[in-house]
Amino acid sequence: MFRALAAACCLFAAVAQAQDAFPSRPVTLMVAYPPGGNTDLMARALQPELSRALGQTVVVVNRGGAAGTIGSAELARARPDGYTIGITPNNPVTAQPHAIALTYGLDSFRFLCRVYDNPQVVILGRNAPFRDFQGLVAHGRTAREALVYGAPGNASTQHILMAALMKRAEVEALMVSFTGAGPMSQAALGGQIMAFVEASSIAASTGLTPIATLTAERLPHLPEVPTVGELGFPVQGSSHGGLIAPAGIPDAAAAAIERACEAAVASEGFRTTAQRLASVPAFLPGTAFRETFAAESAANQTVLRDLGLAR
Repeated sequence: MFRALAAACCLFAAVAQAQDAFPSRPVTLMVAYPPGGNTDLMARALQPELSRALGQTVVVVNRGGAAGTIGSAELARARPDGYTIGITPNNPVTAQPHAIALTYGLDSFRFLCRVYDNPQVVILGRNAPFRDFQGLVAHGRTAREALVYGAPGNASTQHILMAALMKRAEVEALMVSFTGAGPMSQAALGGQIMAFVEASSIAASTGLTPIATLTAERLPHLPEVPTVGELGFPVQGSSHGGLIAPAGIPDAAAAAIERACEAAVASEGFRTTAQRLASVPAFLPGTAFRETFAAESAANQTVLRDLGLAR
């Protein structure tokens, strides 16, 4: 009788442990941008490797709009059980809360791991009336709003960087807002905008031409493209990001995702795909990832105020 009871208790404990093991069902990976942009491309490159490392299916879902803030707000409201996570670049968390009133902030999320760090480049729109960055500046100086450029939303990383460039160049340009890099790239291909700032992966995937980089040194995969610093405009910036979850996610689930993320970022499959997209894998554990975003958030508050973009 005692042995039977003990065996039943052991069986119950084993079943309970199996039920509590994370993950026991598919995980949703939310992208706060439309398909085709850099964040979406990175999510889809990571998805099969993250699925393999977690031992469960990871499903990518796009929730684009308002420079990533719509999807980010939805993620912050999601059930904090580890089964809904997001991949985000820096801007929706480190800049947008300083530009507009939002329902979320830095403390609304648990930071799981950094995945990538992508330097930004200036990309030429098809049929633009100039062929290089010097020409862009010269054209912009011909008249107020003569230069028409795109950005994935007001106070997006790309808007901030282009605004900083134009301020240094003493150019009053017209910014056209898009829901993400995908629609913005299509507008550039269609000749509706003359230029935009984005990751070099967007230039590689669309066939559009990068004309300058916002980096300290020339990029190894774009050795012929000058930095804006070389051209007299010392502005630098990157779009780096990774996996986050609603605040309150169980520690065990967060730890499991962080371990799986490290394995996924280090995998040959992800690194090969990232290289093909001209993107840079750059893993950081959750605590260090949060620290980078917190420091950038503090710096962005000052930058946005100086550019007249702060609320």
